[in-house]
Amino acid sequence: MNGKKWLNGMAAGVMLVGLLAGCGGNNKNENASPSPSSGTGASPSAPAESSSESGKDVHLRVYTFGPELTYNWSTTLKAYEEANPGVTVEAVVLSDKGDTQEAMKKLDLAFASKENIDVLMFSDPANYAQRVSLGMTEPLDDFIAKDGGYKVAEEYKVDTTLNGKVHALPGKFNPWYVLLNKDHLDEAGLPVPTDWTWDEYADYAKKLTKGEGTSKRYGTYFHGPQGGGWMEFLKLMMLNQPINSDFLKADGSSNLSDPNFKKTLELRVKMEKEDKSSVPYSDIISQKLAYRNQFFNQSASMLTIGSWMNTEIGGTDKLPLSFHVAVAPFPKNNKGDTIGYAPVTTDYTAVSSISKNKEAAYKFVRWYTTEGQLIQAKNVPSWSKVTDGQLNPIIDSILAGTMNPELVDKDSLIKTLLMSKASEMLPGASYQGEVYKAVNEEYEKLILGQQDIDAMVKNSQDRTQQIIEANKK
Repeated sequence: MNGKKWLNGMAAGVMLVGLLAGCGGNNKNENASPSPSSGTGASPSAPAESSSESGKDVHLRVYTFGPELTYNWSTTLKAYEEANPGVTVEAVVLSDKGDTQEAMKKLDLAFASKENIDVLMFSDPANYAQRVSLGMTEPLDDFIAKDGGYKVAEEYKVDTTLNGKVHALPGKFNPWYVLLNKDHLDEAGLPVPTDWTWDEYADYAKKLTKGEGTSKRYGTYFHGPQGGGWMEFLKLMMLNQPINSDFLKADGSSNLSDPNFKKTLELRVKMEKEDKSSVPYSDIISQKLAYRNQFFNQSASMLTIGSWMNTEIGGTDKLPLSFHVAVAPFPKNNKGDTIGYAPVTTDYTAVSSISKNKEAAYKFVRWYTTEGQLIQAKNVPSWSKVTDGQLNPIIDSILAGTMNPELVDKDSLIKTLLMSKASEMLPGASYQGEVYKAVNEEYEKLILGQQDIDAMVKNSQDRTQQIIEANKK
């Protein structure tokens, strides 16, 4: 769907909300977790008090996809209120199960309805960039200038600058890493890597593969691509680069001529077809395999995945841990490359452009993405000033929520998190999803033996260019 169509759809939503209001109406997913609907017990549709910044008391409403269980809003917001008398903060949780798609739909409707929204949270760069382009966020540059003029790229591990302006500050820092079955590594005489390449990763996977048939243990498991999603697994050797880490460039043009795209395909084909060290793509799709089960059931010795797994790597009720786990950084391409660049997810925390309390909202956003992350103690912060000593208790708190934290090599986890860094953030094009789907379809033809790598690259390039051209109209 192109940008014009998206804007038209949003405009239609605004008109629909207006009609509902005129009629007197008030109408206001694997990561599921039950939680209260908001930090104060109010629902997203509930009317909220709001005062202008000239008033004495300020009531801020934070619209978020993060439920209480995984974001600890009650403790976090209470700490802010105690430090800022006269300010109350309400977390409006848009999805009790942390479903970001559901949350974004509700957020768009709430914004179109002109609800009292002070702070917005987005879970990925595409949603962030799209809402910025729709004017839903307030530029923070003037606030930052008054606040000492710090540079986001230096203050945080994720640079949220878009087209020269800052519209959000990053909260958590979830880089991708590699989970390792340390018992399998010990059995094969392999050390826990602290600096390695994809070639070395492939060598590890080959040495860790064992057995045949239904009882075969694979060296690694790659969970994607699937239906245009989990596309990180077709960008493995692009994502560890400081710039141009996606299929599209910042200007929306194709980046599929990047040699690291083809090298990723060569890596995937070699590991599955030649080394037979990665779980076959056909099995992943036909059997609807789950990455957690593959790793915790010891069907695969290595799992490349996001560090949202921190809350689970010590085992859970559903997937208990019966072996030792270690963590390694996202591999690099060449020996001389800098280790640590990896795909990163964060919370893009922004001030709403329709807030009546923008200055107070900015003050909260700045606090939440710095000191507030330490108080929340649910995620590793993006704030670059967090020290090893401050990170340790956060990791201890996270691991304490698992069944067997003693089986996790905490030292390798902390070292990996500290060395990780995000590549340049690119604005998500409105047609990005179409490109992902097309590349996914061409990959399926490749991995299922219907075309070779050169044909897959060319067809992906051709289809991507057609999508780009179609969206210029």
